[in-house]
Amino acid sequence: MEAIQKEHDKVWTSSQQSRTLNHVDEIIKSLQRARDGIAEDPGSRQITLVKLQNDVKSSFDTVFSGLKDTHGLHNKYTRALDKVFKDKVPSSEIDALSSHPNLVNRAIYLHLLREGLFDVATTFHAEATARQKSQQETALQLGMDVPMDHPLGLDQALSENMQEQFTNMYYILSELKDRHNLQPAIDWARKHTAALEERGSNLEFELCRLQYVNLFFARESGPHSTFDAPMRALQYAQTEFQSFRGRYLTEIQQLLGAMAFCSNLDESPYHTRFNNTTAWDEVATSFTREFCSLLELSADSPLYVATTAGAIALPTLLKLQAIQKQKRTEWTSQNELPVETPLPPSYQFHSIFVCPVSKEQTTDQNPPMMLPCCHVIAQESLQKLSKGAKFKCPYCPIESHPKDAKRVFL
Repeated sequence: MEAIQKEHDKVWTSSQQSRTLNHVDEIIKSLQRARDGIAEDPGSRQITLVKLQNDVKSSFDTVFSGLKDTHGLHNKYTRALDKVFKDKVPSSEIDALSSHPNLVNRAIYLHLLREGLFDVATTFHAEATARQKSQQETALQLGMDVPMDHPLGLDQALSENMQEQFTNMYYILSELKDRHNLQPAIDWARKHTAALEERGSNLEFELCRLQYVNLFFARESGPHSTFDAPMRALQYAQTEFQSFRGRYLTEIQQLLGAMAFCSNLDESPYHTRFNNTTAWDEVATSFTREFCSLLELSADSPLYVATTAGAIALPTLLKLQAIQKQKRTEWTSQNELPVETPLPPSYQFHSIFVCPVSKEQTTDQNPPMMLPCCHVIAQESLQKLSKGAKFKCPYCPIESHPKDAKRVFL
């Protein structure tokens, strides 16, 4: 995967540094200038075209050179992918999502919005709508049932609201990251104070704390500039920290206590509160997470999570596929993976319970069951041990009936 990431970074860097579009624009402008010049003075046509030929040829050579480099990087990227994913998924494989195109379209559309690609998202939305409309017209002509649901699972008003919301989010993030302007984020947090407090979020205080630190270090030139910035920070704290005294009194006291050490803060006991090089990135991440949560969306794009998890699991599954092909066996169980797929902790979204009797992971069809003695085993293990009658717990001497067991929801 490191080789793939390396080649991907090269392609991305090349696309960001490419000036091909600029050269194409220059060609178009040169052609327009030549056309206008000839229209004004037809007698200069021959000289103008001769001069234009050299400029256009030079620009085209530059464009072709850039495209050649880009094409070479794409070829290396493709070879890196083929090297890691040598086996191809059989064309006869059943696509579980083929019958749910709206879910796929919705995931792509929301991913584009999350990435701030609003023009692409709008085009995708329009083309998905046009495609569905064409399919509906064809189905009507054939006398077939026509699904009338929206191609993205979103109505027009909701999709427009989502785009407006994410436009606002990227504006606030741009102010936060590029200009270190916290005020738009603070205004947004105050507008949603009740919802954030209900979630137990500390976003609003973290934003105000960072604003205090920002003011504390905002030095200006002048004979008394050493204390001007701390005093502005103190005035800010007196007006803005009042509503936070209940939950964050200790931290507020430490922030204000640093006033006594403003001339040698690095040697004070409060320097850790101020010298945090990742504070801006952390508060931006926290803002993004809370913003998406209030929209009832996950902080990370589900499409990105699913794709990344699939890329991690795919080599293991392809290896298993090769082994099953050699042994002429098939995996027939549904909603379960044939082998354990190790994923990073950040990709584990719910608790996992492994039955201590069968040593198998529980599922919705085989849920964990708690006995009256509070020991938990899988439902299938419970049925095998009890056989419908009283039985002894495998971990203690207490007897119970299977009807007394209760399902555990993790």
